[in-house]
Amino acid sequence: MFIKILYVIITYFFTSVSYAYIFTKAFKGIDIRTVGSGNPGTTNVFRVAGKGVGSLTFLADVAKGFICVYFARFIDPSFIFLAIVGICAICGHMFTIFLNFKGGKGVATALGVFLALMPSATLIAVLVFAIIFLASGIVSLASILASLALVISGIILGFPLEANIFATIVAAIVIYKHKANIKRLISGTENKFDIFGKNKK
Repeated sequence: MFIKILYVIITYFFTSVSYAYIFTKAFKGIDIRTVGSGNPGTTNVFRVAGKGVGSLTFLADVAKGFICVYFARFIDPSFIFLAIVGICAICGHMFTIFLNFKGGKGVATALGVFLALMPSATLIAVLVFAIIFLASGIVSLASILASLALVISGIILGFPLEANIFATIVAAIVIYKHKANIKRLISGTENKFDIFGKNKK
């Protein structure tokens, strides 16, 4: 039991490391919290620091979620423990102790978590994200719909009930973190992002 509790605590601190903050500071000399949307997440890094730093941030955030859940299997392969580690990893990213409990919106880290837990359903969610993003240019809309697609895919593909419940909880958290984006989507003022060119409104 002690080892499992210790692993969960380590997971929180490990995923609390904000690569958005570290990489923009290291490569661009700027504080990600003071530019763009002010959110220390992948999308804001893409906007203010460019595709290279943005891609590096995205991969690092996905990796930290995946690594924590993947190695948790060697301690206890039960889904309950893996889910606890997964939610702790996502919360570590969203509410990082190193940035006064203000972090990213958890999409990339959640992607890593579910790649380790529900890979087939996650790949479908990624496909939905790509289609919506390429069609609309709106990252928040693509993230929200991808979260819902994960839940639906998990049910259709026959994942265990506990996995689908966990996916639903995480989707709800991710959507909640996008509440300001949802308001802008409704009002038609949400920012668009053109990955092939300049960012645009």
